[in-house]
Amino acid sequence: MMRAPRFRYVAARSVGEAARALADDPGAMLLAGGTDVVPGIKRRQHAPSLLVSLRRVPELRGIRWGDDGGLELGACVTLSEIVEDGRVAQSHAALWRAAAQVATPQIRNAGTVGGNLCLDTRCNYYDQSIEWRRAIGFCMKAPGPGGTARTEKAGGVCWVALSSPKCKAVSSTDLAPALIALGARVTLASTGGERRIPLEELYADDGMAFTTRRHDELLTAIHVPPPAARTRSTYWKLRRRGAFDFPVLGVAGALRVADDGTVEAARIVLGAVASKPVVVDATSLLVGGALTDDAIDAFEEKAARFARPLDNTDFDLHWRKRVARAYLTGVLCELRGDDPASLGLLQRRAAAMVPAG
Repeated sequence: MMRAPRFRYVAARSVGEAARALADDPGAMLLAGGTDVVPGIKRRQHAPSLLVSLRRVPELRGIRWGDDGGLELGACVTLSEIVEDGRVAQSHAALWRAAAQVATPQIRNAGTVGGNLCLDTRCNYYDQSIEWRRAIGFCMKAPGPGGTARTEKAGGVCWVALSSPKCKAVSSTDLAPALIALGARVTLASTGGERRIPLEELYADDGMAFTTRRHDELLTAIHVPPPAARTRSTYWKLRRRGAFDFPVLGVAGALRVADDGTVEAARIVLGAVASKPVVVDATSLLVGGALTDDAIDAFEEKAARFARPLDNTDFDLHWRKRVARAYLTGVLCELRGDDPASLGLLQRRAAAMVPAG
């Protein structure tokens, strides 16, 4: 069934108007590009009583540069606007690469930065038609008409992990790992005012309650600090096809290296391995030394333990764990400045490991 259910619609003209609409209606949802929300409504994953459009809110538009090279993105900046901005590609390469690999040009023309950061979590048992989900008795993330999440009667079970008290749907945003690696912060606005938090604090490890954004809040801006001297960043994405698909694995990295080759700062973030982006707490193995092959191997060994995907997306589960190691190595080799041809070979070797199923 691909017809949307009935709902009311309001086109907000300001952040304040949008915030008031959210505060007044507990069943309201935000609509920016609509590339994720609208299909979800048609699949009956969402049943909003009100859609609050942000397309006519001018303060949510625009890419603004600070004198120091810092970057502020309005939440409704499209992904294509980022891809078409050569300055972003030069100064914040991880962000540019992540945006360039989202879906297709048509979707990037509509999809927004804020929408991608707040992208619904995904799961093979959830991203199906309502008829398919009804046949298995629904699940805790989408319990079906009249159901209450997390109750057995309503289908409140996680089919990925039957004994789990919480949903294991996976985070599928490309931009979040890249922006977290770059040290981004976000502004959330409500009728009670604004608050600014580190981007990683926007996310929670729960496939249902996967953000800490309150219902009456909307994300208005993303603030990316200026890159320090001698800083490089990148983003690698694994997916079945070369375009369109959501990530099965995302690895973002940012590295600052001194003139003598000593690593001064490092940040590695994994996407699509949990219900939130995962900051790898192992960069102490890199900082203070040279980025040698041995250092990369030691880091990869420990960092791979943070990649604990479950069997709820594409590809074989055990293969996905193995390929995470190859991608971690590839990201660090690129940040070290290795020959792009050898990096391409590494990616092709990883792709050749793809199981036939």
